[in-house]
Amino acid sequence: MAWRQICRGWRSAQRPAPGGGGALRSGAPGQPLLYCTSVQSARRRVNGVELHYRQTGHGGHAALLLPGSLGSGQTDFGPQLRSLNKERFTIVAWDPRGYGLSRPPKRDFPLDFFDRDAKDAVGLMKALNFKTFSLLGWSDGGITALIAAAKFPTAVRKLVVWGANAFVSEEDLNIYNALRDVSAWSERMRAPMRELYGDEYFAQTWQAWVDGISQFAQRPDGSICRELLPQIACPTLIVHGEKDPMVPRFHAEYLLQHIKGSRLHLMPEGKHNLHLRFAGEFNNLVEEFLCL
Repeated sequence: MAWRQICRGWRSAQRPAPGGGGALRSGAPGQPLLYCTSVQSARRRVNGVELHYRQTGHGGHAALLLPGSLGSGQTDFGPQLRSLNKERFTIVAWDPRGYGLSRPPKRDFPLDFFDRDAKDAVGLMKALNFKTFSLLGWSDGGITALIAAAKFPTAVRKLVVWGANAFVSEEDLNIYNALRDVSAWSERMRAPMRELYGDEYFAQTWQAWVDGISQFAQRPDGSICRELLPQIACPTLIVHGEKDPMVPRFHAEYLLQHIKGSRLHLMPEGKHNLHLRFAGEFNNLVEEFLCL
């Protein structure tokens, strides 16, 4: 089990013994020390695979962060792991099977891959002894969260999704295919994926993802999870960036219309990664919603 330290404030404490954790050495004994909150990095066996996750905070409200396609807790949720309120929340960010450090196995995309991820995500939280928890899902993680909330209603307290869609349209297919060749991406977008996966696994897995998401267009109404939306009973917040080039606004509006009692929050300058670009605003919005 590895640990990464994230500093959050000052605390008066005695100098720790060599090898001890909880504070950085600073000053003489009894003087204020820079206190750090740990982010636990570990694996748990769920549904026959080793799933990697990061966990921080000690609040009574557990929340699982679900990354986008090819994403991981490390690449997709740095500002949330650092800054969401650790007194109120226990925050878990997972790597779905085949992504990040949840390898092996290699990632594949059968028609039920979102359902499989939903089962894994809920299974992980239960393995970590969280009976109920909220789901915060971005992009593909948002789709997984929608399915999990519908299929495991007694486990999910609240739901936040952004950059998610319940079906694949012709317009979506055009967007996906335009992004198929990763060599055409900007270096800023490629760099974290190349670092995490290496060039070959990154390129091959992304192309497999494009094929995997595109297969839903062959289903009636392009459905990924249309039929499940009316089964979502928990309070739901939909966040949408109005400059999102990956997910058109009609997807957010569809979710709003078909999830009973849901709310839609629009971010005029937000793009697909609005939780990273506008992390402070996003985190405040999420904390307020989860605490209602």
